[in-house]
Amino acid sequence: MISKLINKKCIPCESEDGSLDKVQIMNLLKEVQDWKLSDNEIKIEKNFEFENFKEALDFLNKVGEIAEEEGHHPDMELFNWNKVRISLSTHSVGGLSENDFILATKVDRL
Repeated sequence: MISKLINKKCIPCESEDGSLDKVQIMNLLKEVQDWKLSDNEIKIEKNFEFENFKEALDFLNKVGEIAEEEGHHPDMELFNWNKVRISLSTHSVGGLSENDFILATKVDRL
């Protein structure tokens, strides 16, 4: 399944006007693969597992490149030597924005 979000670009959000409501969040969750709501539903996150440490580190670097291109930066955690957790939220809106789902789609494409 290729999400319609893959061709969108992240846009700056400066106020809570960019925050999504519950219905919007649930609809956009259908557009991303295996991302889950977390932290009182103000974040989405997903765990990735790799064959080894190098693959996990390479993945983190690729996510970092995409984040820089989009101007939207996730929280990233490397743990248990071969696992990566990516967490997305939009701090300026105090929750989730469409940018989080756009970036999730691009991360999934890796």
